[in-house]
Amino acid sequence: MYIVVEQTQTNHSRLSFRGLECRCSIGKGGITENKVEGDLCTPAGKWPLRRVFYREDRVQQPDTSLQTLRVSRNMGWSDDPCDDRGYNTLIKTPYPYSHETLWRSDSIYDIIIELGYNDNPPTLGKGSAIFVHLARPNFDPTAGCIALKKSDLLNLLSLVSHDDLLNIVI
Repeated sequence: MYIVVEQTQTNHSRLSFRGLECRCSIGKGGITENKVEGDLCTPAGKWPLRRVFYREDRVQQPDTSLQTLRVSRNMGWSDDPCDDRGYNTLIKTPYPYSHETLWRSDSIYDIIIELGYNDNPPTLGKGSAIFVHLARPNFDPTAGCIALKKSDLLNLLSLVSHDDLLNIVI
């Protein structure tokens, strides 16, 4: 089945799946069919759900059929489109290239769904670290991810299976 994300107005969207209807945030640049690293856009298309990462010190392990991994202090995600052979993959820090830190002081990465965007194999510069994660309280736009309030993300995780796809629609 498809988890559908549609833009309703600038930087705000709706997610719908199996009776769940909720507000979400998308990238500051909106939704695009031509994602480029750093463009602040959310990539249109149908993307598989890979793994779920969670901060064990802040949240319980989510109830989901997807693979779950605890976030550790040395986890990151490569986002260097120039030289890094590990581009758009989970990495261990310290790391010599530009990367996203998964252990953050704010709460937006307390729960993360890794999307199968640009990962088979990754193409340098087509975008990296595209996740579904927790929204900021005022639903500020993201750098390209989808963001949900915690209760909606936990509800979504309890409903999804390995065969479901996230369909981001322009």
